[in-house]
Parts: sequence; structure tokens; C-alpha cells
Amino acid sequence: MFSGLVEACSECVRCASAGGGARLAIARPAGWEPVLGESIAVNGACLSVAAFDARVLEFDLTAETLARTAFGAVRAGARLNLERSLRLSDRLGGHLVTGHVDAVGRIDAIRGDVRAGWTFTFEVPAGFERYLVDKGCISVHGISLTVVSPRAQRFDVAVIPLTFEHTHLGSARVGDAVHLEADLLAKYVERLLGSAAQAAR
Repeated sequence: MFSGLVEACSECVRCASAGGGARLAIARPAGWEPVLGESIAVNGACLSVAAFDARVLEFDLTAETLARTAFGAVRAGARLNLERSLRLSDRLGGHLVTGHVDAVGRIDAIRGDVRAGWTFTFEVPAGFERYLVDKGCISVHGISLTVVSPRAQRFDVAVIPLTFEHTHLGSARVGDAVHLEADLLAKYVERLLGSAAQAAR
């Protein structure tokens, strides 16, 4: 479980095919002491540390992960958002994020500057818009953000300078793919209501 508060933004060193999947290597953030097998959210996707040394962290990407995410298009030099899993004693500064990518969207527009802050517009695939609630929570590439002005398959978020500078958003471009995770509570409510409706028939 994660909070959507990005701890580090590190460069992709390489992403190479391995069998039916791939091996992703990311520059190891300064001061990080990883544990083999621990869960780290990489651009919002929960991945397990498969290997590490003083320079890099490595993760195995299965065929299923590649099919459900945008990792297949990641190239060396790309900035990736990283967050270690929560401890039970941690403050929940963002919202509950599982690290399970629900959909891949894209950046539709970027407006603003360092003084006023930025507004990002994201486009979501058909069906995902049911999770867009004004002032609701959403995880975009692992960043806990607040939905603003949802309409059809688009929504805005206001991005403060700190978030812009310390996540991949500072180098993001219109058209870039992003991992989306809907609010966990919304998904449970949807499932429960759907089950109740089925039972009532």
C-alpha cells in the first residue's frame, strides 16, 4: 500500500526484453537502502525489487504488467516516480494507493508557469470516467492528485511547484501516456453496489 506521495524521481537506466517480459533498471536514489523483494511503486505500479547494487534498482516486468501499463515504451533517461510502501505507523498524506494500475491515459494539455502553478488536463479511456468525481482522489503515475472539473473523458488537476519539480511532471509533454489508478474506496463501493443489484434481480 502507498500514499501517492512521491519520494524520489529517478532516471530509467535501461528496460530490456527478458523472455516474455522485461527487466527494468532505475538509478538508485541517494540514501535508499533497498531490501530484495520489497514493493516499490514505480510510476504508480507496484513492483518488487529483483536485484540491486550501489548504482541501480532492478525490477522484473511480466507480460501482464507490460500489457496493462506503459512500461513497454519506457526508454533510458525517462524520469520515473518512486515511492516505498507505507509502514503502519506512517502518516497518510495523500490517499490510499494500491499500486495496481487500472488504466493508461494521456496528457491532453499543460498550462501555467512557476508563479501561478500549472494545470494539467488528462484524457482517460472509455469507462474510466465513472471514477472521476470533482475534488475526488486519483493516482496519476503514482502521484496523489485531486480531480478538478471532470467532463466526459477528461479532467484537470492543479499542480503546485513542489510537485512539478519533484516528480516526472516537470519533464512531461502533451501526449505522454500516464498510469491511472482510481480511488480504492470508489472501486469497492462500485463492486458492492453491483453485487447488491445482481442479488436483487
